[in-house]
Amino acid sequence: MKKNELKINYYTFSSLEELDKADRVLIEKAIEATKTAYAPYSDFYVGAAIRLANGEIIIGSNQENSAYPSGLCAERVALFQAGVLYPNTAIESMAITARAKGKTLNAVANPCGSCRQVMNESALRQNKPFRVILVSEKNNGFVFESNEDFLPFSFKFE
Repeated sequence: MKKNELKINYYTFSSLEELDKADRVLIEKAIEATKTAYAPYSDFYVGAAIRLANGEIIIGSNQENSAYPSGLCAERVALFQAGVLYPNTAIESMAITARAKGKTLNAVANPCGSCRQVMNESALRQNKPFRVILVSEKNNGFVFESNEDFLPFSFKFE
């Protein structure tokens, strides 16, 4: 048996000013998307925005249902919408943020396992990974150059 090591690279930022304008615009769209979330059960409003290679920005927000787990996370809503509207256009970057009713979130909202798998499937579909930006309500967060850093051993047929 051989011991292996897994290394994940990411950047941190303490304010949006550290990011380029295109990333700030993408984050603004993700923040706007939180306003379209339907979250009467959790009061946790998640927004995602995807920038495509053609310059289009696709947004998604979480949509809950009283019959859990029938709802969908913001990331999957955005990814599936991008796949429907622009099936042959590559995803360049994705920004994800969240807010909660009655409190300020200091930490970033991390994608759940299902969203991570769909992110990786979307990258497989376009044959290249994409950047992911996670931002908190305090405008700090992380930039991952590859979605694969979220789920390095994703399910795939090979």
